Amino acid sequence: MTAARFSIPRINYRSLLKNNDLLMAFLIVVLVAMMLVPLPTFLVDILVVLNLALSLGILLISIYVARPLDFSVFPSFLLIITLFRLGLNIAASRLILTAGSAGDVISTFGTLVVGSNYVVGVVIFIMLMVIQFAVINSGAGRVAEVAARFTLDAMPGKQMAIDADLNAGNIDEGEAKKRRSDVQMEANFYGAMDGASKFVKGDATAAIIVIIVNILGGIAIGVFQRGLDAGTALQNYALVTVGAGLAIQVPALLISSASGIIVTRNTSTDSLGTNMISQLSNLKMLVGATVIISIMGIVPGIPKLPFFLVAAALATASYLIWRTEQKTKQAAIAAKAAPPITPSVETPEQMMGQVVVDPVELEVGYALLPLVDEERADNLLHQVTNIRRQLLTELGFVIPVVRIRDNLRLGPQTYRIKIRGEEVAKGDLYVDRYLSIPGGEVDPSIRGIQTVEPAFGLPAYWISEAEKGRAELAGYTVVTPLAALSTHLTEILRSHGGELLSRQMMQDMLNRLREKSPASVEGVVPELLNLGDLQDILRNLLRERIPIRDLSGVLEVLSRHATVTRDANILAEAVRQTMATTISNMYRDNDGFIHVFTFSPILERTLRNALNSGDGGLGFQIDPETAQQVLRSVGENMEKLAQEGFLPVLLCPRELRLAFRRLTEQAFPSLVVLAFSEISQGTKVKAHGMVDVPQK
Repeated sequence: MTAARFSIPRINYRSLLKNNDLLMAFLIVVLVAMMLVPLPTFLVDILVVLNLALSLGILLISIYVARPLDFSVFPSFLLIITLFRLGLNIAASRLILTAGSAGDVISTFGTLVVGSNYVVGVVIFIMLMVIQFAVINSGAGRVAEVAARFTLDAMPGKQMAIDADLNAGNIDEGEAKKRRSDVQMEANFYGAMDGASKFVKGDATAAIIVIIVNILGGIAIGVFQRGLDAGTALQNYALVTVGAGLAIQVPALLISSASGIIVTRNTSTDSLGTNMISQLSNLKMLVGATVIISIMGIVPGIPKLPFFLVAAALATASYLIWRTEQKTKQAAIAAKAAPPITPSVETPEQMMGQVVVDPVELEVGYALLPLVDEERADNLLHQVTNIRRQLLTELGFVIPVVRIRDNLRLGPQTYRIKIRGEEVAKGDLYVDRYLSIPGGEVDPSIRGIQTVEPAFGLPAYWISEAEKGRAELAGYTVVTPLAALSTHLTEILRSHGGELLSRQMMQDMLNRLREKSPASVEGVVPELLNLGDLQDILRNLLRERIPIRDLSGVLEVLSRHATVTRDANILAEAVRQTMATTISNMYRDNDGFIHVFTFSPILERTLRNALNSGDGGLGFQIDPETAQQVLRSVGENMEKLAQEGFLPVLLCPRELRLAFRRLTEQAFPSLVVLAFSEISQGTKVKAHGMVDVPQK
């Protein structure tokens, strides 16, 4: 009879290592087995060292990662490392109670840390537990809890921002999916960290209970089973127990510190060390600390060597930082002094293209190119044509051609307006959304991307198509992106009309007028005024948005006054006096009222006395303090009118108008300054306040 042969299947360890899930399950089973199966002393020594190595590794990872999500497995790892440490605690406790020793590593660790005094060991162990439990774990848990709550609250806004970038063409679908996944992972991470911090707290509590049980159990075993007296048993078992507790819980303190670092990290592209050093390298702080420590070192009775050593270290750090800052400044100066690198041009046409500057340019990012598409019924090109036609009717001269260009250096949804080559305004548009401007209180149920209306600086929101109807019902003004851009461009062209009136345009206007009404031009240009003088006068009018449609009437006024003076400012004032009806129509409301504020009688008398005509023209000869008080009062009255929904208009005597406009144009460019003589008959004026200054 032959014996049956059994074959034991061979385990493919290589394939086991490749299968991460099986390996993780195997490790967790081993961790649980550590609590049940007695371990030999040498294995406990290895596990204690492994515990310390893992803790140091986790601490280093938490310092080097740039953002918390780069270590998203940390909450799960906290559970595993806590389970490992609890198993190690039980294995060490079993050896302490059965053999009176827990291995060479624990014994050596306890001897080096606490010596032969178990009371000192117990005190140090309790201190470590208090630091870990009451300080680090408590703070990290609170931070994780608050971060989880805020992250969840911010999720809708972040998702909307991702959708807006996707719709604007800033990112593709793959990048949008990745960002949505990151937002979800961030919320899950902080929520998991909030719960995982309880593992660390529980581990600290368990360590305290284990050390008490080991000491009491050791005393009982020593007295009743080994015949030792109570003092000897307490000393023997307390030393080993405290040593084991310290050897196992010091790595736990490192893990707690790592969790605190992780949850308090802000998103950054650099590691914690790089951010910490760069942000704490404050030269003023280091110099101040050096001086204070040095002064404290010379106080009688204080040991000088420690203070002077610390002061020397701070002084060295200050010098190194100062030298680094000086090198950075020198490099910046050298970069500015270096001649700019310009692309080479070959043909004369290319050279002239760099010399000639377009009067008006509109640059758009690539995401705004659909607005320029000629296949659209209502595109930007048609809108620009309508704007030029509107401003021709309103201001009285032809706005130069607006050059529209794409600029890849701009943000995808950004546009920029340039006047004679210089940027004067810019803004952002979302081509798939609507710009909504609240008419009163903001309705929190209408969600959108917060922004500022580009033309007038009003708070606004970019809302989706689905929100448009509710926004209009709530009293919002809802416009398309093209309408928002057109309004902004119109306001910019209107406010820079004086700069856009070129000498060639002036000549063309005079030629057309000479054909229709020769007498209006003859005897005035160039006999009394040359082309440049007339251009300056008309620019002064356009600068305050006064139309020059009636060029014939303007020349008639100039023909009467140019024989007395050729000052462009005074002649422009003379023209304004004949345009009372036009000016009043510009600023009165539907009820025929112009809402204004005026000068107080005392201030009016003060300004009359201070009126002075110098080389620069009319102005006030007043001290800076009085000027500041006047500007402050003007600002208060402007704000009052704006709150009531009216355009800020200051009404003053004719002889003070120009000088006061010059005084306020830099601080308040939107202020309209009118003379009493510029108010037409039938126009009603309602005063809302007075500009006044305290009397000395």
